[in-house]
Amino acid sequence: MGVFCVLFAILLFCTVDAPWEKAENQSVFPFTTFAFLVGAATSMVSGLIGMKIATLCNYKVTAACCDDKIKGFKIAFEGGQVLGFMLVGLALLILEIIILCYKPAVMNSISKDAPIAVQTETVRELFEYVSGYGLGGSTVALFGRVGGGIYTKAADVGADLAGKVAKGLPEDSPLNPGTIADNVGDNVGDIAGMGADLFGSLAESTCAALVVSSTCLEIIKTPDAIYFPLVITGCGICVSFISIWFAHLECFGDSYTVDKRLFWQVVVSTLLMTGAIIPPIYMLPDTMDMNFGGNSYTATPWKIFGCIAMGLWSGLVIGGSTEYYTSNAYSPTQDIARSTKYGPAPVIIKGLALGYLSNIIPIFCLSATILVAFKFAAMYGVAMAAIGMLGVLPIALAIDGYGPISDNAGGIAEMSGLEETVRERTDELDAAGNTTAAIGKGFAIGSACLVALALFGAFITRVAGDKGANVSIDILDPMCFAGLLFGAMLPYWFSALTMSAVGDAAEAMIEEIVSQEASILAGNAPDHEKCIAISTQASLTKMIAPGCIVILSPLIVGMVFGYQALAGLLAGIIVSGIQIAFSASNTGGSWDNCKKFVEGKKLSFDDGKTIIQKKMTVIQLIDGEQVEVTTSTPEHAAAVVGDTVGDPLKDTSGPSINILIKLSAITSLVFGSYIATYGG
Repeated sequence: MGVFCVLFAILLFCTVDAPWEKAENQSVFPFTTFAFLVGAATSMVSGLIGMKIATLCNYKVTAACCDDKIKGFKIAFEGGQVLGFMLVGLALLILEIIILCYKPAVMNSISKDAPIAVQTETVRELFEYVSGYGLGGSTVALFGRVGGGIYTKAADVGADLAGKVAKGLPEDSPLNPGTIADNVGDNVGDIAGMGADLFGSLAESTCAALVVSSTCLEIIKTPDAIYFPLVITGCGICVSFISIWFAHLECFGDSYTVDKRLFWQVVVSTLLMTGAIIPPIYMLPDTMDMNFGGNSYTATPWKIFGCIAMGLWSGLVIGGSTEYYTSNAYSPTQDIARSTKYGPAPVIIKGLALGYLSNIIPIFCLSATILVAFKFAAMYGVAMAAIGMLGVLPIALAIDGYGPISDNAGGIAEMSGLEETVRERTDELDAAGNTTAAIGKGFAIGSACLVALALFGAFITRVAGDKGANVSIDILDPMCFAGLLFGAMLPYWFSALTMSAVGDAAEAMIEEIVSQEASILAGNAPDHEKCIAISTQASLTKMIAPGCIVILSPLIVGMVFGYQALAGLLAGIIVSGIQIAFSASNTGGSWDNCKKFVEGKKLSFDDGKTIIQKKMTVIQLIDGEQVEVTTSTPEHAAAVVGDTVGDPLKDTSGPSINILIKLSAITSLVFGSYIATYGG
């Protein structure tokens, strides 16, 4: 990815920065290019930190589960905490350093007596330079998310189909050559990918708020108010630090299950954050005139509070909705599990229907948030709603990082030959992590919608600044509508490429696992390295095409057809992509928990029959010992098929689309002036 970042930095230098076009009194330093490289490096470091933490914690969780499940939970959650606080703190720290370093260089180019219009334009220019930071973070997050998703799901699908269905091997069996690649993939996709993704969301939403705020004279005249978005994120860190102690309470006894400990983290942090954002709003001027699209909106500090609170509580509702549709503790997923009696087809049909249905509540929440936020403070309100939804990001990252850590702990327990009770404990932790991972994805997708809309508004602000007039977008304009149609198609094209990549790599994985069967039966150890190589090669080669679509589409459309077509493209991507992302992630999450419901011996029918995996002993010579394997019942096989179909939906295509949405918008913002000047 370093090679790509250098090439893209050259493009930024030649188009956006273009020092040879600067006036005599302007600095020729490549501000945007440098911010992009810093953002990209920070995103890479975020992924590396996350994987380091996860791999240091997972075996400790396995060891702790030898004694007690709650002890294992606390270690896994503490690992997630380190991930959450490190990434958010790093993002905020470096963003603040960039602003403080850029401010003197940019603002010194004008005199203190310059007209307010000139000062406003210079502040806008400063924050547009800083937007390169968000672009760098999101660009690396795209490849981390797509490449990581391809890596982990190629191994997961191949190992499940070749191991569980064909050979009857248990989850993470040491007899399965794809097991190590599967466990590594959890760290690559769910830790590095998700960490970089949410880091990018935080950077982008902050950059969008800063750019949009530069159009408000009252904020410009109140220097402290400019930093208001960063202060809200700082409050979120403090609130999250208090919230984490609620996961360690023991006063509720056994009723305070792992699931409840994790979900109450979201609830408690949201409640505390609602109160914590009240003191900072007094940094803002008493009234603020926000202009957008030729219309003026008068905002007050309490209206800004309303925008942030709407985003914050919408995130909680979206998280609760996601849990309802994906957890096997509730009827939607249990209904899918009961349909395994009739084979894989009903499982697939009902799972798809569940995914489509799960769009309703999140879209209601996002629509209400956008309407209220825009009414209160135009696009600045939308940007602050996005920051509100990400307000307790350390907690969101903590419960998201918890999932892969506990999942890998189970794999280590299986491969180490520990007692079955240890695996049962890690499976309970993993089942809770599955639901929280789905909540994390819903959280990331919802915030992506608000972030992308805020960036869209910042793009229009930038174009209007360069055109020297109010710029409005008319969807009935043929160029805009054509862009809208094309943009609505892009998430489908993107999803097709990522799913095909997983399918092709999974086929190669299955062939490799089957080809090793004779060698394993002869008493040789499985060759895990070949399966790891298949996942690695697939992720590196197959992520190029989806990445090019995301990055090049807005640039080509903007340069060839102009900013009107590009505005339509962004609107189409947001509207279409959000629906696909929610439905794909929730469908896949539900199928995964359906499989765990069957494997946990919880599935029963009206006749009292309980469906489990039948046990039988066969001779498998591994170090001269007999090994007990299982044969799948038809119901279990149907659940595994549903899970493998859902794997690329929930861990590759679905979560990657939110980066498609954000990256298209931030690319348009960064290249906005160039497109406004030369596009079309």
